[in-house]
Amino acid sequence: METQTHQTVSDKVQFNKTLRQVPTLSLAAYVTGDASQKEEFSQKLWMGLKDYGFIILKDHGVSFELQKRAYELLQSFYALPTETKKRYISSAGGGQRGYTALGQEHAKDSPVMDLKEFWHVGREVEPHHPMAAFYPANIWPEEIPEFQTVFSQLFASLENAGKNMLEALTGPLKLEKDYFKVRVQEGNSILRLLHYPPIPADADPRCLRAAPHEDINFITLLPAATASGLQLKDRDGSWLNVDGEPGTLIVDVGDMLARLTNDVLPSTTHQVVNTEEGRFKSRYSMPFFMHPQSDVSLACLPSCRGDQEKYAPITAGEFLMQRLREIGLIK
Repeated sequence: METQTHQTVSDKVQFNKTLRQVPTLSLAAYVTGDASQKEEFSQKLWMGLKDYGFIILKDHGVSFELQKRAYELLQSFYALPTETKKRYISSAGGGQRGYTALGQEHAKDSPVMDLKEFWHVGREVEPHHPMAAFYPANIWPEEIPEFQTVFSQLFASLENAGKNMLEALTGPLKLEKDYFKVRVQEGNSILRLLHYPPIPADADPRCLRAAPHEDINFITLLPAATASGLQLKDRDGSWLNVDGEPGTLIVDVGDMLARLTNDVLPSTTHQVVNTEEGRFKSRYSMPFFMHPQSDVSLACLPSCRGDQEKYAPITAGEFLMQRLREIGLIK
């Protein structure tokens, strides 16, 4: 999920000012490598996220065929009539599940809405589960028979890759190896299925497909989108294109991890701009927003405290509700 916040970065972080391309790493080096390969991956991940807040991931275990089929299903769903899609707007509120129409979400402090519509797939738990009262049931479109199977599989596969990535950060952060694993287990993660329609000729010139923002969660794993337009704000204030090869995952740090690490791992501002081809071509994107359980504390980690803690203690659930209000999804 997305928000926009004032960007601050620890003075102690030393950034590489010559590297102008987001690094690409192989997750297989960590998952199946020996001790030295695991250590090398962890250090490269650590430095990539410190330098940019972003890395590109290959060999991650999320099937390319699954990603390809998912994008095909998105195109089929978003080609349905608007009134059909609106039948799947959730009564739970906040866009937690199902369809959210165009003109409903904006970046924090933005005066205009983003040029996008989306669908949310969330955590599934049994009715007797302690979190059942907090996780609404998923909604599935009747018109697309494969939708539930494909996107449930994609959710699980992206979550598994995310757990491995977070585990790789525990060494640099001086944490127990299962620190993140136990906190994201049955967490409030969301798979967002985005459609950026062709940009209308009469669109407000201030509107972007996605205005500058930061993500709310721990980390985001984004299967490479169907078209260009994603940019991150580099440390010198310039905008840097982020284009992963088909099948790769683009990974970025969210506000919750930035808060937990006292901005040592910063949540980097990014946007989706209105490209020339966007005037006549749709763009599809499937970010997986990896959240912890709602009662997890975001208090600063001891290894990142430095001279002072920048943020007051807050739980992940409280922080999420605060951000959802700021971006217009709940009142």
